[in-house]
Amino acid sequence: MNRIIWCLILMTSGTANAQTNLMQPSGVLKYVQPMAGTAAATTVAALKHGEGFALYANTIPAVGTPFAMTQWTPQTQTSENKCVPPYYYKDNHFNGIRGSHWLSGSCTQDYGSVTVMPITGSLKTVSTVYAAEFSHGDEDSSPYQYAIDIKKYQLKAAVTSTARSAIMSFTAQKADSVYLLITPNSDFGEGFVKIDATRGEIYGYNPVHRIYQGWGKEAGFSGYFFIKIEKAVGTSGTFSGDKVFSANTIGKQKGIGAFAGFKLGKGETFHLRIGTSFSSIEGARRNLESEIPDWNFAAVAAQNQAVWEKALSQIDITTTVEKDKNIFYTSFYHAMQQPRLYNDIDGTYPRFASKDLLARLDSGNYYDDFSLWDTYRAHLPLFELLNPELVNNFAQSLILKGQQGGWLSIFPCWNSYTSEMIGDHCTSVIASAYLKGISTFDVNEAYRLMRQNAFDIPATREAYVEGKGRRALDSYLKYGYIPVEDSVPDAFHVKEQVSRTMEYAYDDYALAMVAKKLGKTTDYKKLIERSGYYKNVFDRKTGFVRGRHEDGSWLSPFNPDGKEYFITEGSPRQYTFYVPQDVPGLARLMGGPKGLEKALDSVFAKNEYWHGNEPGHQIPFMYNFTGSAWKTQRAVRNILAVEYSDGPGGLSGNDDAGQMSAWYMFGALGFYPLNPVSGQYLLCSPIFDQSVIQLAGGQKFEVVTHKNNAKSQYITQVKWNGKVLKTNYITYDMIVKGGKLEIYLQEQPDLLWGIKTMMQPEGI
Repeated sequence: MNRIIWCLILMTSGTANAQTNLMQPSGVLKYVQPMAGTAAATTVAALKHGEGFALYANTIPAVGTPFAMTQWTPQTQTSENKCVPPYYYKDNHFNGIRGSHWLSGSCTQDYGSVTVMPITGSLKTVSTVYAAEFSHGDEDSSPYQYAIDIKKYQLKAAVTSTARSAIMSFTAQKADSVYLLITPNSDFGEGFVKIDATRGEIYGYNPVHRIYQGWGKEAGFSGYFFIKIEKAVGTSGTFSGDKVFSANTIGKQKGIGAFAGFKLGKGETFHLRIGTSFSSIEGARRNLESEIPDWNFAAVAAQNQAVWEKALSQIDITTTVEKDKNIFYTSFYHAMQQPRLYNDIDGTYPRFASKDLLARLDSGNYYDDFSLWDTYRAHLPLFELLNPELVNNFAQSLILKGQQGGWLSIFPCWNSYTSEMIGDHCTSVIASAYLKGISTFDVNEAYRLMRQNAFDIPATREAYVEGKGRRALDSYLKYGYIPVEDSVPDAFHVKEQVSRTMEYAYDDYALAMVAKKLGKTTDYKKLIERSGYYKNVFDRKTGFVRGRHEDGSWLSPFNPDGKEYFITEGSPRQYTFYVPQDVPGLARLMGGPKGLEKALDSVFAKNEYWHGNEPGHQIPFMYNFTGSAWKTQRAVRNILAVEYSDGPGGLSGNDDAGQMSAWYMFGALGFYPLNPVSGQYLLCSPIFDQSVIQLAGGQKFEVVTHKNNAKSQYITQVKWNGKVLKTNYITYDMIVKGGKLEIYLQEQPDLLWGIKTMMQPEGI
């Protein structure tokens, strides 16, 4: 342990909880609320447009380092079922600490997880029997540690972690027998666990299964774990449900687990260390030995605390509104959950879309669990600014998947093809990184893979069904849109033809920009033409995008505010504005900027703006392309105020791997990447007095807000490094070189700022 960490331990020891010996959050960490998003949303838009799982942000109170392999969370739900996170705020029974691979804020599923549950008294092996009732006052939650007072068993438990491993502490409040229950959480009745009581070791695995394309098939790897127990084991065995065995191994049965029993005196504490891996049990052991070689819980917690403090302190905000600090830094925490680190400490990782095959990196890290339909919009662009090297690793990981599986993946999760959601936003992410100079990858190889997705169809139906290639690309290329006759059967999201057309058009634009930079003129001309295919599903008569037949006629009847089968998770009115690559072109279809403004007004007037789902996230910023840029400032301020809060129900719908949280961060800071590939950020009015972003090269990007009073929210002037800015947007190059952005606000709208066409981004 280096001197900095030991000094931090000494400095924070005075703030430690005397009973649990846990260091309490300080610095910016005290603003992070891990429970945010674990309860049902209470916002107006969520209640109107969301239902069921969509009412939940589906985040968990995760302990881990940023973008860690495994998150450690209290468990109140025992399954790995789709759309069921390990923890709900509404639940009142605790049944363990889970090493989780839940996709934060999603409606997917956990996988390859393992749970540790301590109990006292007699041995119990069925979760409904040993679950302990608790209240939230019994919990202590932060990004770097979680603790709970398990009153049923008079035990205190705590966990802290590193990128791939964790250490847990257990303290008895009375002399008693204590049992640790270790359960691989296989819903398929698979998995394996072995206990070696003499060596104080428990290890095993939980096989991973795919969902969406190839649902239920083996993913070709497992979640592996390796446990070391500090205290000598007195009694041990295995179990399956309520059946207990003296054998030290068990597998391929429902509800399996291993147990280790001890005698503990009152006040006695012991520890458990656990390593995880996606490659092997041996990999999990090596990860543990490298990351947590001894039993010093406080040192690991201090190290984790320091990691989070450094990460969150990259953005320093100044405001007198404490609630806004809570929301901002909690959003920042949520934005650093995924993508997920997949390689072991020595670079070993499971090859993409393979069975029991491993690969090894020479440098960098390999990541998975890319919720790309969500995160390409604002989440990944956030880290293009904050951590370009990390984004380079992300892009390289996506390219590796394409090389190993043969095709770029539309939505790579659990290291497999999924074809979940729509679009081809792997292309957007790679293109954006290359165009911004965030790349050490082979751009010609990246282009080959992106072009293949855009122009080719897999040679075999089996490959297509597995999830390789764009869905319905043949129809898109034949008609210039996907007609409603093509039901897109080989996809989890069937149909949704209009939304697919629009998102492919955006991805074609992204690839066109790469082709242009590489001098591939023929490809560029064709792709830039295809980037305008959104026009082919825009009905000028109604002013909305609309389902269209093969013969070119429009689908009837038509309801712009209904949830139609040709639209993805929304309504035609909402999706009409999904043209991030060409807002001026969309405005021309609507009769010009005034027509666009009127159409935007209708979304908010009819209460049809649904912030809890991603397709509309660019809508409030589109007023910057009209003669009323001030309406962007009003709309964003209102969304920040009513769609986010600092309570458990403070997120309006699924957080989707941090996209909702990243939107808040950009909106609160005062700029947003409506077209992520372009490197342009539309301006709005910041809610903070000052924000300072520490950039990777040592530079600082500063946003200073000048306002007349607390009610000032409308921009009247913007300066960049002391000179009046002549655009209503800033650029990536401006930000990363460092500088000062000064935004002057007043109480009444400035009807002239930002309205001239020359001040606005250009279209295609």
